[in-house]
Amino acid sequence: MNSTQSHAEEAGRPWDADLRDLDPRQRYKLLAGLVVPRPIALVSTLGSNGVRNAAPYSFFNVFSEDPPIVAIGIGGEGTSASPYKDTLRNVLDTGEFVVNLVDEPLLHAMNVSAIAFPSGTDEFDEAGFVAAPSVQVAAPRIAAAPVAFECRRYAVVPLGDRGRQLLLGEIVHVHVRAGLIDPETLEVEGLPLIGRLHGRGWYARTTDRLEKPRITLQEWEATD
Repeated sequence: MNSTQSHAEEAGRPWDADLRDLDPRQRYKLLAGLVVPRPIALVSTLGSNGVRNAAPYSFFNVFSEDPPIVAIGIGGEGTSASPYKDTLRNVLDTGEFVVNLVDEPLLHAMNVSAIAFPSGTDEFDEAGFVAAPSVQVAAPRIAAAPVAFECRRYAVVPLGDRGRQLLLGEIVHVHVRAGLIDPETLEVEGLPLIGRLHGRGWYARTTDRLEKPRITLQEWEATD
C-alpha cells in the first residue's frame, strides 16, 4: 500500500484512501470487493457475421423504468484488431443484446463463458448454452436463464482513457421462467439468483432473505 493508507495500519483505525492515489487495478479490486453482492448480466449478442457471443458482467443494474434502462460497465480489453470486447463490438454493430440473469445451475456455464476465448469464438458452443429465440431482437437468449431482458442499444458512454464503456440498453421484452411471477400482480417470488462478491470466484446466493417494509411519512409521524 502507498503512504496515503499507512495510517490505516494502526490497530483499530478505519481504512481510507484517496482513490486518485490508487492505480486502476487497485480501484477495481477495492470497488468490486465493497459493492456486493452485485447482480450478474450474462449478455448474449449476435455478431454481424452471425457468430453468437455470451459473456458475464457484474458492473450492472437497472436504472430507470421510463424508459426501462439497464446499464452495464464493459472493460476495454479488446485485441489489436478491435479495441472492444466482442460483446460491445456486436452491440455497436447490431444495436441489440440480451441480458440473461444467472441462477446457481447456470454458474458453471457462465464461468466458462468468462474465459478469454479468441475473438469470434461461439461461447454458446463452448459453455453448452442452449439458445432460445428472442421476440424483438435477433440476438438469442439463453434458454436456461430464469430471466432474460431483450434490449436495444440506448447509448454508449466512454469512461476514462482505458477503454471502459458504459452500455445503456432499453429493455423491449422480458422473459420470466414459469412459477416465478404472478402474471396478475407482477409480484416476483423466490427468484433464485446469485450475486457477485469479491475476488476471482466468490458469489452469494439470494435465497437467504429478510423483509423490512418501507415506512410512510404518516406511519413515521404516528410513532412520535
